[in-house]
Amino acid sequence: MTHLLDFLLNTAIVGLCATLVMDAWSWLRQPLLGVAPPNYALVGRWVRHMGNGQFRHPAIAQATAMPHEAITGWAVHYLVGLGFAGALLLLAGPGWLSHPTLWPALLFGLLSVAAPFLLMQPGMGAGLAARRTPNPRAARLQSLLTHTVFGAGLYLGGWVAHALTH
Repeated sequence: MTHLLDFLLNTAIVGLCATLVMDAWSWLRQPLLGVAPPNYALVGRWVRHMGNGQFRHPAIAQATAMPHEAITGWAVHYLVGLGFAGALLLLAGPGWLSHPTLWPALLFGLLSVAAPFLLMQPGMGAGLAARRTPNPRAARLQSLLTHTVFGAGLYLGGWVAHALTH
């Protein structure tokens, strides 16, 4: 296989594993912590409105519903997970997949919280780092926890990719 195909395959494996681990956490946190899982249909609504030139909303839940917003939201969620996995693999270098280590993956997962804090939450009406939510501290903590779990998923995905491709 070419280096590009290896990279794409490893990105897919690591990204899918990490995003699945993140989703498992999101579903488990309701019975464990009483926190509902994210509604990716609202992400899809936000993204679909971008096609009409609207990038910011006062409250995305109040915005006009868009066709296929749920599937769009889930697709965007997984594509972003793949993008973050690819970025980790580029930054960590090919040696990381030879022997994945926890700290780069956890750090990258934690740093990935910048996406919701700086882009998604402001664009969807929650404000910078969820400052317009009813409980900004709790929202920030949940984002940090979820993205740390995503980092653990990147680590797990690194080992899965290693086992499957090396």
